[in-house]
This record gives sequence, C-alpha cells and structure tokens, in this order.
Amino acid sequence: MRAIDADLLDFDGDVVEALDTCVQCRGCEPACPSGVPYGELMEATTRLRRSDEPVPLWLRLGLRLLTRRRLIAGATRVAALPGLSWVTARRLGPLPGRLGRRLRSTSSNPDLWIFTGCVMDSWFRPVHQALADVAESLGFTIGVAASGHCCGALHVHSGWHEGAVARAVHTMASFPGEQPIVVDSAGCGAALKDYGRLLDTAEARRFSARVVDVHEWLEQHLDDLDLDDLERDQRARQRVVLQDPCHLRHVQRVHLSVRRVLERVVDVVEIGDDGLCCGAGGAYSLLQPDLASRIRERKLEAIRSVDPDGTLVIASANPGCAQHLAAAGLTVVHPIQLVAAARRRQENR
Repeated sequence: MRAIDADLLDFDGDVVEALDTCVQCRGCEPACPSGVPYGELMEATTRLRRSDEPVPLWLRLGLRLLTRRRLIAGATRVAALPGLSWVTARRLGPLPGRLGRRLRSTSSNPDLWIFTGCVMDSWFRPVHQALADVAESLGFTIGVAASGHCCGALHVHSGWHEGAVARAVHTMASFPGEQPIVVDSAGCGAALKDYGRLLDTAEARRFSARVVDVHEWLEQHLDDLDLDDLERDQRARQRVVLQDPCHLRHVQRVHLSVRRVLERVVDVVEIGDDGLCCGAGGAYSLLQPDLASRIRERKLEAIRSVDPDGTLVIASANPGCAQHLAAAGLTVVHPIQLVAAARRRQENR
C-alpha cells in the first residue's frame, strides 16, 4: 500500500487480487504492537484504485439497492420463492418468508434512537423488535427514522467515497437531537462511529459520539433488568455458543460488553479461536465465495470443538455473520433476542 501511494507500484492483476482477497476482518489491528490502522489504510488504497478504475456499474446498482427499502423487500420476497429459496439459502442463508412489521417510534421526542439500517430492517426485524421490547421494559421511549437507511459501510469498503459520504450525510440528518443512537448491527455501528473521520467535521464527530452498540448501552442498565430469579435458577439457563463479529471485536472492541450482558441470562460457551473471522466480511462471501467458505470451515471446526453434537444455538451480533453461519446449517440468534426472551420468562414467573 505504501508503494502504491508512492507510485512505485501499479494496480496490476496481482495487486488487485491481494486487495480483493483480504477479508478485512482487521484482526491484525489489535494484534499490532505499533497500532497500525490497517482498515484506514485499506480504505485509502481502495479510493486510490477507484481513481484509475471506477466502481463497476453492477456494484453501484447493488449499493443503491440498499437505500431502497421497498426494493429490498420485493427482492427478498422473490428470493424466498420455492424455486429460488434453496439457491439463496446456500449463498445468503435462509431469508424470511414474511418480513413482518417495521419498528415504529413511540415518541416524537424519544429517549433513544434505534438505527434500523437496510438489510437489518428487511431481514432482521425481530432483532429490532427485541431491542425495542427491552428498552421499553426499562422505561425508555424509542425513535425510529421514517426513511430507510444504509450506513455506507459497503460503500467505504468498495472505495466509493462519494457514495459513503452521501449515506453519512443523509443518516446524520435523520437523527436529530442529542439522544443516544443504539445500533444492533456490529458492522453498522462501526461505520456510524467512524463518521467523524469519514467527514472530518465537528458535526460528524458529535454524531459519532452519540452512537453506542446495543451491548454497550444495555450494560449500563443491567441492574434494572430484574433478572435475579433467572440468574439463581441454573436449570432454566440455556447454553449458547458466542461468536464475535470482527467489527464488534476488532473495530469497536466492545465484545466484553456482550459477555457481561449475556452472562446474566445464559451460560456462554466460548470458542477457542481468539475471535477468528467467520468469512462473511460484508459482501466478501458474495464476491469471494470460495475463500469465504474456507474461512467459515475453520470457524465451524472451532464451533464443533465446543459443540460436537451441533445442538447449541449460536449468538452473533452482525447480520452478515448470522446469514453466513446460517447458510452452513447453524441456528443463529442475536444476543438481544436472548435478553428479550429472558425478560419474558421472568415476567411470566
């Protein structure tokens, strides 16, 4: 990347292959004793590449689709048809047959905002609902932006800087006030927290400071969850394998908050691979399916080492990871869904 920046190396086939086949898990960042910001360097290098090789039209169209909620919903319904579902399930994981109702605001002046995103808003509406249920049970009113939002993370990864900036500006304008913005998607949360660097404005830095991962936020309210009975009743506790999304562990670095939250409601089973990437990598599993499958197989081996019978549920806080692992036949839930289920069990006692 330094050689490219100094015009000592061109974007030839070998260089492009090296860039494209990096999953960008950013696991090298916390391991690097010098603190090299590898993700930022990759983004800058990809932007340089786009000055010579513009973002392909098919990729631009795909990224624009993410900003059109109704188009995503329509494409999901088509992909879930009986004749196509087995194809999409192998590549994307099982898609919802019915999308259900979108999350709605409960106040025009909410205590907190919930960022619903694009893919999350179409395929993972139960996750948003679980977050809303927990927040409301704690006495919080919630706000949801009226229009669909894409955080721009995939735009950044593809080198489409202008598209990423446009997404950031649109998103910031949709969440007025100073209330916290709670995000239940690891990749989206990492992108929103990076708006200050992306736009390099005081407004963007203030916005990013409001963004909080759902587990960071919930950890602040653990004592208010009233789960003491469940903590004492060990027989009612479910064993759950925890998978750390890369952008939660390596970028946001809030994976310990996930554990502190989940340990209140389930018995966490750790995977002994030190946060190995699952291979999803945003759109990586679509663009590099063979490599993504090989990376996933290493993750599956690690999971099988702690769950040889394959009977345990996997908890993962990122839609890409969830879909990629589900495509391999695993049952995956979001941690906030486990918390919401525990709250319901507590209330029914």
